[in-house]
Amino acid sequence: MSEVRFGRCGYTLTHERTTVQPEESTIVPDDGDEIRFHHQGPVARIVLNRPKALNALTTSMIAQLHRALDEWEENPGTAVVLESSSPKAFCAGGDIRQIRQNTVAGVYGDSDDFFASEYRLNARIAELTTPLVSLIDGVCMGGGMGLSVHGAFRVVSDKAVLAMPETAIGFFPDVGGSYFLSRLPGALGMYLGLTGYRLDAADAVYTGLATHRVTDVAFVVSALEENPQTPVDEVLRSLPPAAPTATSRLAEHRCEIDWCFSAPSVSEIHSRLRDHHSSWSRETLAVLDSASPQSLEVTFAVLTAGKQRNLRRCLKMELDVATHLARTPDFVEGVRAGLVDKDRSPVWGESLFGGFDAGGSSVWHRLP
Repeated sequence: MSEVRFGRCGYTLTHERTTVQPEESTIVPDDGDEIRFHHQGPVARIVLNRPKALNALTTSMIAQLHRALDEWEENPGTAVVLESSSPKAFCAGGDIRQIRQNTVAGVYGDSDDFFASEYRLNARIAELTTPLVSLIDGVCMGGGMGLSVHGAFRVVSDKAVLAMPETAIGFFPDVGGSYFLSRLPGALGMYLGLTGYRLDAADAVYTGLATHRVTDVAFVVSALEENPQTPVDEVLRSLPPAAPTATSRLAEHRCEIDWCFSAPSVSEIHSRLRDHHSSWSRETLAVLDSASPQSLEVTFAVLTAGKQRNLRRCLKMELDVATHLARTPDFVEGVRAGLVDKDRSPVWGESLFGGFDAGGSSVWHRLP
């Protein structure tokens, strides 16, 4: 299995065989063109094309992405590029409002199918035998992180904003978050997972969630097409660089993050933040206090468990957690307040999460 190695450049291609040059191919879904697939020459392009919804992933889109990868793997070239037609977003996440509606309507199976298909896609991206290059030129959150982070190369522009903001809506950092967040240096992953902090380009490079920073992602495809025998990392490093990377805000607070968020429990994290007596700690406490207590406990548990699991096992654990958590009152309320009514005033209830048993399975109480 391929593994994401943060802070490294990913893998490069060997050229032991002659690449078959396929004819141009475009997948056009029955219900529109939410995913466009172009394969002509050594580089394929998969374009997320639901701009009005900031490319929020639906079950149909995920199925189309699987089909695009099916077609790519029949005649792979040197790289596949994942990009967006939206000037604002790479992918804002999953269509979480639909997941909430499924819960309200009692159609739990539709949500279960969505999560299962999405997580299979995450694992498939991680295991591709050719490099996937994600072009992040705007918002990349939740499900968008799952599409990009598991690939070999994540290229950001200075418009990039990355985050796993799920605790604010009563959910948890899924799509392999228990795997890639738990492997970030120090306590950065726990901090990002609990607070939903939004990383800019400098932060993304600092953490390794981004592998390259460029002035304009529009140069990437042509550069890869014109240099099919050159390692992808070398091509990306040859692109016009952005200005010298500004100091990462995460780097500025790294000592505080590592101390506070390496605590052995969520309550101890709160205690360390209260004892720190700084504007940063007060702001961070306010963020945690606004999040779902249930989501904080779930996130802490899955990130802790994820440290000792490979990606496949993390995704299996997350599927169990996601299908249960999406049925809880906090999830329904959190999505209502954050994405439906947008009043940003959720009323959180009692946590229904009971932790993990000895085998690593989640334990829930009082679920419907």
